[in-house]
Amino acid sequence: MSRVRAVAQVATPFVWFGMVAAISLLEAPLKFRAPGITTALGLGIGRLVFQALNIAEFVLLAVLTVALLGVTIGRWRWVVTGGLWLLLLTQALVLRPLLDQRAQLIIDGGSPPESMLHLAYIALEGIKLVALPALGVDLLLRLLAQPVRTPPTARPSVSVDRARS
Repeated sequence: MSRVRAVAQVATPFVWFGMVAAISLLEAPLKFRAPGITTALGLGIGRLVFQALNIAEFVLLAVLTVALLGVTIGRWRWVVTGGLWLLLLTQALVLRPLLDQRAQLIIDGGSPPESMLHLAYIALEGIKLVALPALGVDLLLRLLAQPVRTPPTARPSVSVDRARS
């Protein structure tokens, strides 16, 4: 396996985890506490931020998937990767557009009915926050368990005893 592929397999879940944690756990709740930020302004910012996050997540998931293609990684790792695709597609193509509609109603001064959409989105974020580091650690341990290969151009070292004869 190439070094670039190995780095992509291990680093991508952790980079993605960091992005989700920073946005979902820090930025999203804190923006509403900033002085001068109205609910409408906070929702407008949130829509942009989560749209950008979803785009970055699709890029990272594509990189991870390509890095895993052609490598025997086991069923569990493929199930988690497939689950991440399903989860992200659900968030980006189903939940976020519906949440955007609700946010736009609030921005326009309306009051949408109660909904569980936001809680569903948060639950999926929670699943990512567990699955990504678990997958990253698992891929790292798999990589560390592989035997170390010496490059084909490397020559075995000559022992001191052989050199003296």
